[in-house]
Amino acid sequence: MQEYWEVYMKPIEGYPTMVSFNAGVADEVPNPELMYVAFVKVKLHDPKENGLVTDEESNDVGFIEDRLELELLRWRSGKYIGRIISQGEVNFIYYLKMDFEWGDTVSAAMKHFPEYNYEFGSRMDIEWEVYQKLLFPTVAEWQIITNHHACNALKEKGDNLRIERAIEHKVYFKTDLERQNFKLKIKNEGFQCQKDFEVPFNNETMLGVQFYRIDSPFFYNIDDLTMKIIEISTSCNGMYDGWECSLVKI
Repeated sequence: MQEYWEVYMKPIEGYPTMVSFNAGVADEVPNPELMYVAFVKVKLHDPKENGLVTDEESNDVGFIEDRLELELLRWRSGKYIGRIISQGEVNFIYYLKMDFEWGDTVSAAMKHFPEYNYEFGSRMDIEWEVYQKLLFPTVAEWQIITNHHACNALKEKGDNLRIERAIEHKVYFKTDLERQNFKLKIKNEGFQCQKDFEVPFNNETMLGVQFYRIDSPFFYNIDDLTMKIIEISTSCNGMYDGWECSLVKI
């Protein structure tokens, strides 16, 4: 299993939640060698008003995270796959080969942080449901992650993300009827269709449409924009394939 982590925000039980997860294991789950899901829940000392961690206490969270992973490696018992911060608590989540030594692993790590209150537990999760249903993002959440990577890449090149420019998008369909229905809907939202095209995919032919609108690619603006396009494309059985735009440095 490779290490490749992503971070995103979403509401859980109505509360703002920061989710970090190991995306590198996604193609290898469920893993029959790691059948137990385990957690360590640590109560924050001084969380933000929204229940998330402050910059000051994030250092302590990082130290706890590192120590837990060190003991996990020492005991050779499993793999660290995610972290959830919400409601003034941090949940570190793992998958284990066996869970009978989990308490010893946690105690060996948390003895270095006597000032923190914590709980721990484990249960069988053969299908890796905690990873797939709680940690792993939805299509919309993945798009927000992708948006922010693209925004950061533009920003690093000196782009002024607040300046409006033509932003191109692509959506794919299985039938031309679905594609034409989608085109009518996006025209009502002010988009201009550029071209229809076809691409081979898994022994099928996917029918694509490329279109654009003048918008700002700033983080929250592009999130709202792409969520709207995903909503419309989903209503037409389409699959959104992302956006691109020119670099504007003014």
